[in-house]
Amino acid sequence: MPDIKTETVTYDAGGTTLESALAYDASASGKRPGIVVFGEWWGLNDYLKGRATQLAELGYVALAADMYGGAKQAADAEEAGKLMKELFADMGATSERIKAAIATLAARPEVDATRLGAMGYCLGGALALHAARLGLDLKGVASFHGSLGKTHPANQGDIKAKVLVCHGAADKFISDDELAGFKQEMRELGVDLEFKSYPGALHGFTNPQATRNGERFGLPLKYDANADRQSWSDMQAFWQRAFA
Repeated sequence: MPDIKTETVTYDAGGTTLESALAYDASASGKRPGIVVFGEWWGLNDYLKGRATQLAELGYVALAADMYGGAKQAADAEEAGKLMKELFADMGATSERIKAAIATLAARPEVDATRLGAMGYCLGGALALHAARLGLDLKGVASFHGSLGKTHPANQGDIKAKVLVCHGAADKFISDDELAGFKQEMRELGVDLEFKSYPGALHGFTNPQATRNGERFGLPLKYDANADRQSWSDMQAFWQRAFA
């Protein structure tokens, strides 16, 4: 049986102290692939930590990344929007936080630093794709109901990672133009892309709290158990291929 351990890992990026959550199987021996997990705009909450634990149960070392500093969590959608806008307003600083999370995970004694990946949810999906566009040395990146717009203009050859996008077909936050533009970008850059679309799924389909949050804040969010289950299965197959 796995012996899943979790701990807080603290590091700095550009003068900001970040407090991320690490999960790994203490009963396993040898170095394993490492995956950084970026969260929704709510910050480093129990949902994100739970995903890191699930990855550890699959045999990976996972770091649920603090992107706001001090493991901050937003109290409501207004604060979450403000915090997210601050990240996008300074993508240079945000890129340094992404790089610091990946470097911190790579330095762990349990981790095979030649087999690293990044994944994320909503905002975190955009951040994982940004890591790929930056040309970071990752085997794969996976986005779940994430924004697909460019945050960095990659050139051909920049993206080294295989890419998985798990998209809700009814996601009202992603326009048809954004979707088409992303697919064209990936084709032009020669990226190894798997694009999975789940019929009827809205934004936030992997998070059991999405329906409640949507009702509370008047947002088109909804949990979809089938899409959640299928996307997790698609992700497992993707990581097996990416880390092979």
